Amino acid sequence: MSMYGGRRSQAERDAMTVEIGYALFSAAFAAAVVFGAVAGPAYAFDLSAGARGTLVAAGATAAAVLFVARVAGVLIRFGQRRDTGDEAAQPSQPGRTNPDS
Repeated sequence: MSMYGGRRSQAERDAMTVEIGYALFSAAFAAAVVFGAVAGPAYAFDLSAGARGTLVAAGATAAAVLFVARVAGVLIRFGQRRDTGDEAAQPSQPGRTNPDS
């Protein structure tokens, strides 16, 4: 149901699909970068098994937390923007940068 109690239009469903895809893709990319930055030295240097395991575990934990936080943040912002009806970010005419120009 839309914010006014009616059914969602196809455009609203499409916008939600795109936003979910963006949230998942950007979260996966950020999580991979963080995992690589934290766990990468475990494979780049000759470390003991304990140190390697600790770095990999820390990297996986940081990546998982970042993934969830990124997805939630993107979707919450999308919901707030949709609920307030903030369409001012989009130009009113193609090629224009300001809706009043």
